[in-house]
Amino acid sequence: MTETTDKTTDKTKDAFPVKGMDAVVFAVGNAKQAAHYYSTAFGMKLVAYSGPENGYRETASYVLESGSARFVLTSVIKATTDHGRFLAEHVAAHGDGVIDLAIEVPDARAAYEYAVEHGATGLAEPHELKDEHGTVVLAAIATYGQTRHTLVDRSGYDGPYLPGYVAADPIVEPGRRPGGAGASPTRRFQAIDHCVGNVELGRMDEWVAFYNKVMGFTNMKEFVGDDIATEYSALMSKVVADGTRKVKFPLNEPAIAKKKSQIDEYLEFYGGPGVQHIALATNDIVATVREMRAAGVQFLDTPDSYYDTLGEWVGETRVPIDTLRELKILADRDEDGYLLQIFTKPVQDRPTVFFEMIERHGSMGFGKGNFKALFEAIEREQALRGNL
Repeated sequence: MTETTDKTTDKTKDAFPVKGMDAVVFAVGNAKQAAHYYSTAFGMKLVAYSGPENGYRETASYVLESGSARFVLTSVIKATTDHGRFLAEHVAAHGDGVIDLAIEVPDARAAYEYAVEHGATGLAEPHELKDEHGTVVLAAIATYGQTRHTLVDRSGYDGPYLPGYVAADPIVEPGRRPGGAGASPTRRFQAIDHCVGNVELGRMDEWVAFYNKVMGFTNMKEFVGDDIATEYSALMSKVVADGTRKVKFPLNEPAIAKKKSQIDEYLEFYGGPGVQHIALATNDIVATVREMRAAGVQFLDTPDSYYDTLGEWVGETRVPIDTLRELKILADRDEDGYLLQIFTKPVQDRPTVFFEMIERHGSMGFGKGNFKALFEAIEREQALRGNL
């Protein structure tokens, strides 16, 4: 069993400087309905739109934000170009899923040049988009599966999202619980904490090396052997991150075990490698979970027995053990502090993409102490689906 940690955070050593996550871009079957779901259930605010009403007849895209976290939901209305056909084929093959983990950079041209020189496959050379709000420079490189990283320099732009998008009114008042006319709006999360990718057996190290070489990311943590294993299934995971730790990408691959792991199930139903889950940072996980449950979000269950000894090893936390037990929130502690976390069930019919809510108090870990409880919970869901 091995866990290694690299705490290098010297920004001067970054060969590929980044400002943070710019957006998580989803290809979905019905962007209008998806936008309503993320507005209502996740408390996000619709801020921008692109579609037939403003001259873009092939696709409809909705941009939602919560703090610095930004989701872009795109669906095809009528495929007439290679891009439209790609989106339509992507949804047909994979279901609703992430097509782009866009990264904000100070210089998209320099970032693209560095990445391609170090082995990245370029998908879109640096180019400018302009409107009355200024200029954005974009470029794109390929990563695992059909996922891409768009490199975004928006330092010269003050529009709602990108040229081609117009400001949009919120679908629902941000953070308001459905039916709760007297409730105060709350922000359920404020940032993207990390984005997790699932890759095929034997390819995790290849993609770790890709991020090391192509983007100058360093290895932050790794979990192998018995770290992420139950009686029936196992996986291996390594985490890469930029020097400032603003962008963190855990990468998972299945491990040989008695039965099908959650990674195997994902790869089967997604039709290959892709983004498994998005972790969203919250300052108050209790309020977040209560609001999201009230809005219909389903979370993984945790047996009461998990909480019987939790206080003995996790110590004192901001949230009492009884409240953690009530809401099925997990807790973990390491040498730097502790964290609280909970995971949703898949948010579409295929058992693929799901979300994590995480509240950090010093810890920069990923809940190693919870791996067994978490994956046993996932296995119970797999068994109900007949996929274990």
